[in-house]
Amino acid sequence: MRILVLGSGAREHAIITALLREDAGHEITAAPGNAGIAADVAVVALDPTRGDVVTEYAIDNDIELVVIGPEAPLVSGVADALRQRGIAVFGPGKAAAALEGSKTFAKRVMDAAGVPTGRATRAGTIEEAVQAIDEFGAPYVIKADGLAAGKGVLVTPDREAAIAHADHYLQQGPVLVEEFLDGQEVSLFLLSDGHTVLPLSPAQDYKRALDGDAGPNTGGMGAYSPLTWLPDNFVSEVIETIAVPTIRQLASERTPFIGLLYCGLIVTSKGIRVIEFNARFGDPETQVVLPRLVTPLSELLMAAATGELSSHPWPEFSDDAAVTVVLASEGYPEEPITGRVITGLDAVRDVTIAHAATAKVDGQFVATGGRVLSVVALGSDFADARSKAYAALETIHLEGGHYRTDIAARVAQ
Repeated sequence: MRILVLGSGAREHAIITALLREDAGHEITAAPGNAGIAADVAVVALDPTRGDVVTEYAIDNDIELVVIGPEAPLVSGVADALRQRGIAVFGPGKAAAALEGSKTFAKRVMDAAGVPTGRATRAGTIEEAVQAIDEFGAPYVIKADGLAAGKGVLVTPDREAAIAHADHYLQQGPVLVEEFLDGQEVSLFLLSDGHTVLPLSPAQDYKRALDGDAGPNTGGMGAYSPLTWLPDNFVSEVIETIAVPTIRQLASERTPFIGLLYCGLIVTSKGIRVIEFNARFGDPETQVVLPRLVTPLSELLMAAATGELSSHPWPEFSDDAAVTVVLASEGYPEEPITGRVITGLDAVRDVTIAHAATAKVDGQFVATGGRVLSVVALGSDFADARSKAYAALETIHLEGGHYRTDIAARVAQ
């Protein structure tokens, strides 16, 4: 199959790695990709947020399936442009992608669908935000209404910090002040063709920059899968009470959701609640979910894109434990220092590397962003996978680079 993967991060590298692992002779191109991706497949320098450019390229190169990785092309309507020309695409159209692009839209859909979630107030001014902050009380939860690269959320016991966060993001648009929900967080990916929903394996990620869930919020510093501590009926319950009602609500509004529904969930004392929806594979959870996938990924993506998921059973996964640890640049997430050389990649063993923000300069990999790469390890158990991942990180060198040392530590004990 001729497949075009849009995006340039570790998520896209993980998707491509899973497609290549099928050994099915796929011709894969990434746009725009990164230096690590370019070592595996062809890359093309085009703007993935331009629907006209992507569509023209797909037609000219006989692309059979387009897989949209990041959120920006989705909320800009790239999937719509492709579908209008009859090209199979894995990713929702602009209207359905508002499930991620607008927290207010997502809350409205959840309310209409009867999906369990926390209370929230939309604030357009600092006065409205302060009123809601005081109404809900500490810990305070403030979210930018639009896209913020995973950094628009603040959870804090500090009222002044909450107000400052709201004030900052109000310069870009409304914010949501939400009820704090306490419990273990879970990420669950669900494939949707607009009607049928099939689940992938749950994962848990680590959002804070530092060990012990300290430091600022980030796009994600690591993840692990499977979640052996979840009850056996967890996935079925999410499908029945959250995913299917959401998909049906969007279908009833003539905005069918075709692609990957990312459910950010929390297991509270009162049951499962939705923290947020995303409209695409999550990063870094993709790096631990897809390596365990036994069912060919290409078959699932194409079935979702063409409305054929109902003919497929639930995807199968291996019993392996998967751990990924993110190596970040000095200063991330506030002001990452880029341009520094990465060494030791050729010497790592027993892991795969998903490049996130790298380029090749004079034959050497250099860091071009905050989250530079993900080290991904599989093991017979989490202790085994952790030892492989952290041994590799000791081999890799990036001046000032940092990573969390406690990814999956709790489940490995």
